[in-house]
Amino acid sequence: MTNKETYQNKATEAEKGIHTDFKNNMTYGEYLQLDSLLSSQTRLSDHHDEMLFIVIHQVSELWMKLILHETNAAIESIQADDLQTSFKRLARVSKIQSQIIQAWDVLSTLTPAEYMEFRDSLGQASGFQSYQYRLIEFALGYKTGHILKIYEKDSELHQTLEQAYHAPSLYDVSIQALAKAGLPVNPAMVNRDYSKPYEADESVREAWLTVYRDVEQYWDLYQLGEKLVDIEDWLQQWRFRHMKTVERIIGFKVGTGGSSGVNYLKKVLDQRFFPELWDLRTEI
Repeated sequence: MTNKETYQNKATEAEKGIHTDFKNNMTYGEYLQLDSLLSSQTRLSDHHDEMLFIVIHQVSELWMKLILHETNAAIESIQADDLQTSFKRLARVSKIQSQIIQAWDVLSTLTPAEYMEFRDSLGQASGFQSYQYRLIEFALGYKTGHILKIYEKDSELHQTLEQAYHAPSLYDVSIQALAKAGLPVNPAMVNRDYSKPYEADESVREAWLTVYRDVEQYWDLYQLGEKLVDIEDWLQQWRFRHMKTVERIIGFKVGTGGSSGVNYLKKVLDQRFFPELWDLRTEI
């Protein structure tokens, strides 16, 4: 027997345990509900590239679902004083963000001429209306009440957004963690109205400065601060790639949802989530 035949026999023997009879057992496709998932790409035009457009946005929404799952769990961990568990979850969020950014590279293969072939089929539907993206903004502390009107059509969804709008954000619970550690944070920042957009506070800035100037004593809070910076960094990179992809495909046309398109996306880049953590880099 040749070496090749011996190898093939061993390989065959090793794989005898592979299951092939699924008449009474759950399959991979059933577990993932692939019939439902893979039948959800319904083109409204006959244009070949509409499939690309749909798949990219659906994949992004799946990644956003996981971002919310991990971020909300991290918020709960921080509230429970379990910072180590929150670090794992926030690190995973950053990795997910790197994946969602890559999606713009694929979508940017769509040319302006190709997109215009099916753009009218979208009607007024737009990524601007992504409720999961709004939930991510809320979870990170950027609260905009007027956005809620978009979702009044679905009362259950509207209620979910309302709850997230009034809930403490990732940064709110991080500030609470600073106070729990004995750092002198303004009580008004610890128990504030969470529906209001966060604005930088001097006591929070001083607390983070203390953490970064004494890393050894405040190691867990230092790690938390850096995890937050990672997340905002990746989010801004995602926003930038979004803006440049839109500019590449439609230029400065008005968006399908009625926004100013690229001009709106450029303004969004000025939004900040964790301002003190960025400002302190100039001071330490």
